[in-house]
Order: sequence, then structure tokens, then C-alpha cells
Amino acid sequence: MWNLPNSLTLMRILMVPLLVVVLLTRFSGSEFWGLGIFLLAALTDAVDGAIARRTQKVTVTGMLLDPIADKLLMSAAFISLVELGLAPAWMVVVIIGREFAVTGLRQIAQERGVIIAANRWGKGKTFAQIVSISLLIVSYQLGRWALLGKLALWIAMILTLISLVSYFGSFWKKVMGAAA
Repeated sequence: MWNLPNSLTLMRILMVPLLVVVLLTRFSGSEFWGLGIFLLAALTDAVDGAIARRTQKVTVTGMLLDPIADKLLMSAAFISLVELGLAPAWMVVVIIGREFAVTGLRQIAQERGVIIAANRWGKGKTFAQIVSISLLIVSYQLGRWALLGKLALWIAMILTLISLVSYFGSFWKKVMGAAA
């Protein structure tokens, strides 16, 4: 049950409160510490799944904790950015709302024996969110380039909406067909 991939996932979960404290506590270099913590946590997301599949150590614990860890990390980062005035709350609500909607769809699908795997839009959304969060965290340090963070956030939100439509469009008939 407990293995390296699950340990990395647990580490990601434990990094979330540290990230929030660092982001919301102003001290010299806090942006760079916050960026480092965020990127390390995001890296564990890529690494834990790859290790689990490569070593054939995919566990029920990992399948449960990994999506929770992902949503905790991204939600905490985005909410912290709202608190700091670096991201509009309405955009963050759209992004986090998509996570709830797709999680609900996946739960309904699973209850009907249908697996909804990540697709390219979901992966693109995640990458865009990581880039936008990273740029927004250090936006005070970017000077006139700070606009890149806002642009990246718009791109992340658009990809978030496209992935939402993609998941529901691709799987609605399959899920509803399995229910009949």
C-alpha cells in the first residue's frame, strides 16, 4: 500500500499549507520561496504517476490521494493569489468550479463502470495553470513583464473551459448510455 509514489503524493499534500503560509507571509524572497515550493509540489505530481506506472505500483491509495493532492495544490495556490490581489476571484471560481464538475462527472462515470482518463485538453489546462500560477507568484519581481502572468491566467482559464466542454462532450453519451 505505501510506496514511493504514494509518499510523493503525501509530500505534495503536506506542502500545500507551507505554500499558503509562504505566499501570504511577506518577507524578503517570499515570492521565490513560494515559487520553489509550488514547482517542487507540481513536479511531484508528474513524477509520482510516472514512477507508479513504470514500477507497477499503482495502488488504490494513490488513485484516491493523487487527484486530491492535485486539486488541493492548485486551489490553494489560486486562492492565495486572489488573497494577494494577483488573480481575479471570478476567474479562480471558474477554474476551481471546473475541477468540481469534472470530478463529479468522473464519479458518476465510475459508478456506471466507465473510466474517464485525462485527455490532452486536461493536460494542457494543468500545464497552463502551473505556468500562470508561477508567473503570478513572481509578478512583483517581473516589473513590466508582470502582464505575462495575467495573460497566462487568461490562457489557463480558456483551456480550463475547453477541457470542461471536452470531458462532458466526450463522455456524456458514454456515461448516460451506461446508466440506461
